Amino acid sequence: MSRRARILLKSVVWILCLLPLVVLGYRAATGDLGANPISFVTNWLGQWTFRLLLLTVALTPIRVLFGISWPISLRRLLGLFAFSYACLHFSIWILVDHFFNWDQMIADIVKRRYITVGMLALTLLVPLAVTSTNAMVRRLGGAAWRRLHRLVYVVGVLAALHFLWLAKKGRIDPYVYAAILSLLLGIRLWDAVRRALRKRRHEQAAKEPALA
Repeated sequence: MSRRARILLKSVVWILCLLPLVVLGYRAATGDLGANPISFVTNWLGQWTFRLLLLTVALTPIRVLFGISWPISLRRLLGLFAFSYACLHFSIWILVDHFFNWDQMIADIVKRRYITVGMLALTLLVPLAVTSTNAMVRRLGGAAWRRLHRLVYVVGVLAALHFLWLAKKGRIDPYVYAAILSLLLGIRLWDAVRRALRKRRHEQAAKEPALA
């Protein structure tokens, strides 16, 4: 892919990732946030956080299944947008829901399991966002950087639990998102096992001439 094509592609992704905020701003301006605006905004930002996280996790399975590598170049951008939406989601909870009432927030984190796993997911996203630059990749080394960024799979599981435990009865979208995440993680696990077995076969094949 040429440099011009990459710039154009990333520009389109930027626009698409910002579009949910534009739609949310329009709905706020037109008074279309439902009977509980705070809940609507919080859920809107949370759902888009999870969607962007799923897109980020999906890029490697796409390469594994279809041999398409160029979407990997979007992984950092999508991951940072997922982190940004998560921060906005969390900010609404701090500023609007509780208005810096730290005692009440701590009590919610301890007592409500969906808040506990949500906070843990956000906390694990922080080192991934901080180390997303090329300079940090060089500083950590490729192998260490890849090991660290496998935390995104843990974040995905925690986000799925947060969504499932928060959802009201009768909603199916949390289960759909959890099923998509399970499929993506299953593909990654299958690929890891396949590569490990292939490496083992190559090592055994290399030893056979020496034994002969």
